[in-house]
Amino acid sequence: MIRVILVFLLFLIVSVPAYAMGQEGCGAGTCNSCHSMTLDEAKAMFPRAEKVLSVDFSELPGLFVVELEGKGKREPVYVDFSKKYIVAGNIFRLADNKNISESRRTPEATEVDLKKVPVDDALLVGKADARYKVIVFTDPDCPYCRKLHTEMKQVIKTDPDIAFQVMLFPLPMHKDAYAKSKSILCSRSSALLDLAFSGAPIPLDSCVTDSVDKNIRLANELGIRGTPALIFPDGHLTAGFLKADDIIAAVRNAKK
Repeated sequence: MIRVILVFLLFLIVSVPAYAMGQEGCGAGTCNSCHSMTLDEAKAMFPRAEKVLSVDFSELPGLFVVELEGKGKREPVYVDFSKKYIVAGNIFRLADNKNISESRRTPEATEVDLKKVPVDDALLVGKADARYKVIVFTDPDCPYCRKLHTEMKQVIKTDPDIAFQVMLFPLPMHKDAYAKSKSILCSRSSALLDLAFSGAPIPLDSCVTDSVDKNIRLANELGIRGTPALIFPDGHLTAGFLKADDIIAAVRNAKK
């Protein structure tokens, strides 16, 4: 949802100058009469991408769409015509509510092989001997993760047989999330995790750990692109916020 809002705000920003051009100048012709981006420019803009597959004009005015590939997965990224701003996420067409980004993207995983998810560095929320464990990929600066964390606390009160293994997965759009995630994992403290989700500042630890980077790589390998994401005991992957009752129902109704 956050990504959709960001894209919508960008639409408001870029649409005003385009309209202001009137019928003269760039607004009078096609976009490629004034704007262009080469594949080499896109490669320079995304040096960490394994492959830059293509550059095209987005259906949304004012944006290029750059198709990237990494670990066998395709993902569209949007660049404004000034080439100063990047938007990563979904763009929806209001006329039919179609996600126009989806056709350029490798379908997101819905099932995960739990054997491929090491949880040695996960933080436990709930009882260690709980019968059911739900793996949660979360970001300390993600507002929907904060809401989910509150629901998780409600779950373990309502059903102590359920616990959560929290994998910190800071997103690039949250500039402080990586440092916070590192500090939380260095401290191995669920109390510090609670503090971060409360919105209060947390002490930043200078310890050396690669746990956060491992979580980021793992999320990418599993096809997880956003937070929160929950992996249930049967391997079913659900992206997005869930209420406590829905989490309990999903665990109890999971394939045994």
